[in-house]
Amino acid sequence: MNHHKLVAQRMTRATMRVPVFMNQLPMQPEYILTLSCPDQRGIVHSVSGFLSNHGCNILDSAQYGDVQLKLFFMRVHFVADDNTKPTELEQLKGAFSALAGQWNMHWELHDAHHKPRIMLMVSKIGHCLNDLLYRFKSGLLPVDIKAIASNHPDFATLAANYQIPFHYLPLAAGCSPEEKQAQEQQIQQIVHQEQIELVVLARYMQIFSTEMCQFLSGRAINIHHSFLPSFKGAQPYQQAYQRGVKLIGATAHFVTAQLDEGPIIEQSVERVDHAMSAEKLTAIGRDVECVVLARAVQWYAEHRILLDGNKTVVFN
Repeated sequence: MNHHKLVAQRMTRATMRVPVFMNQLPMQPEYILTLSCPDQRGIVHSVSGFLSNHGCNILDSAQYGDVQLKLFFMRVHFVADDNTKPTELEQLKGAFSALAGQWNMHWELHDAHHKPRIMLMVSKIGHCLNDLLYRFKSGLLPVDIKAIASNHPDFATLAANYQIPFHYLPLAAGCSPEEKQAQEQQIQQIVHQEQIELVVLARYMQIFSTEMCQFLSGRAINIHHSFLPSFKGAQPYQQAYQRGVKLIGATAHFVTAQLDEGPIIEQSVERVDHAMSAEKLTAIGRDVECVVLARAVQWYAEHRILLDGNKTVVFN
């Protein structure tokens, strides 16, 4: 055989083998532990000692003590780096439950590599939907978007472009309570079928019933402008323009039965001035909404948000 052909053949085989070998390398197990409990001395020492005894190494840790409520909050990101000891998620959960009982902890232990399954809901204003889809497709958002649902058909093509199932769930203005209940049951069916872990209201302009809020308690995030309660109803940016506002903001929060009053996750503002039109204010406001909602979703996916009564602890 020709020498050059033989060398080329060997190089081709070697090149083909390397990626296969690389893909077979196991991903090192990483976990995130979040907890809250009555504030007492020794909690950090107890948790860190447990992890050390189970062959785990802490990558980063954050904690906070609520002086008024006398509660302690903690988030620990750690890696299982000792193959001689049990480090499977379920094994760690079983072992940690005994320790958690001693401290009366509310706790969760997650696989840090897991991307939560998400459903986006939208009506007819699509800037937040577009932004989240772009971040997801670009790998900037550690989530797995499994469904898009809407009470309007407008974004079916956009969903198809991203190869994400689109669920058109019409809800006519002035619909009966029975029709609203039926539509919400369809939403719940999608949540069950797709094993949805978080519902994101990306400018979904329908109000959930109390029963629906309870069903999604702690796993639904909403976004809205921060003009509330001053400028309610239609055209809030036009109202703000007419009043000469100097700050425009947005708020992301958990959904509760109290409209737009759930525990706040993230907020941001931008300064504006008298020379800006109502259309300019609207554009600025929508940009802020996109950023704030994306941060809230990312922090949820990274298990950085812990509920503290009517507010949240967010470990950045």
